[in-house]
Amino acid sequence: MHPAAARLLHRLVALVAPVHPIRDALWLPTVAHYPFLAALPLQDQAKLRALAALFLRRKEFTGARGLAITDEMAVAIAAQACLPLLHWGSPRQALSWYDDFVGIVVHPTEALAHRETMDAAGVVHHYNEVLLGEAMEHGPVMLVWPAVQGAGQRASSVVIHEFMHKIDMKAGHADGCPPLPPGFMATKTVREGRRLWRRTWSAVYAQFREQVTMAERFGGEWPWLDAYGASAPGEFFAVACEAYFVDPTRFKQEFPTLTPLLDAFFHPAP
Repeated sequence: MHPAAARLLHRLVALVAPVHPIRDALWLPTVAHYPFLAALPLQDQAKLRALAALFLRRKEFTGARGLAITDEMAVAIAAQACLPLLHWGSPRQALSWYDDFVGIVVHPTEALAHRETMDAAGVVHHYNEVLLGEAMEHGPVMLVWPAVQGAGQRASSVVIHEFMHKIDMKAGHADGCPPLPPGFMATKTVREGRRLWRRTWSAVYAQFREQVTMAERFGGEWPWLDAYGASAPGEFFAVACEAYFVDPTRFKQEFPTLTPLLDAFFHPAP
């Protein structure tokens, strides 16, 4: 069978075939490995397990540079990717946020991306950027396996980070303002909800960038949140969401104005 036809068949089967639950031998060690998953109430763990099972049915994993993808690796990625979707309706409804792509490419070590940029004088500069993950609009997600394994350290999860970009991209370019539901935080219109979101996030982002600048240039105290979030509003959103899920207690202390917005976004009213 031609590879393209095989991929199409796989996707058709994923839509109609029954979804088998993830085996205890795979699921329980995964939850135990990541403290932010183990801390979930048992009811939420059960919902996450069902979401992850459907996610695994719908996505295709590919190992780069000879990496063999094991069931354990796939389940670890699926569990983290589905965590933000826990309260967004049925598994099929929730996973519609990830319906613009199928492929997940996993690298054994850091990946290098060739970049180019143009300066104010019009000169093009070429450079290599070290990546732990990357989400492409309407395209696959790339992840580095050691970074996936290390989730939970410094309130980080590269999986959540990249899948937050995917959610953000549902509104177009990843700019830190994902699609908001009607009536978000009691606003009367979608436009009003977006204004509330942007106003709140912009203020916190500006403060965060200032703190990072002071640390870089003048030896000030580094922020608790990963400084990479200061590179762009879309990155700040993704980094903040990592921390929100991995260490919610500390996140609430550090970002009291963002927490209500993320609570309303990830726990929408029925």
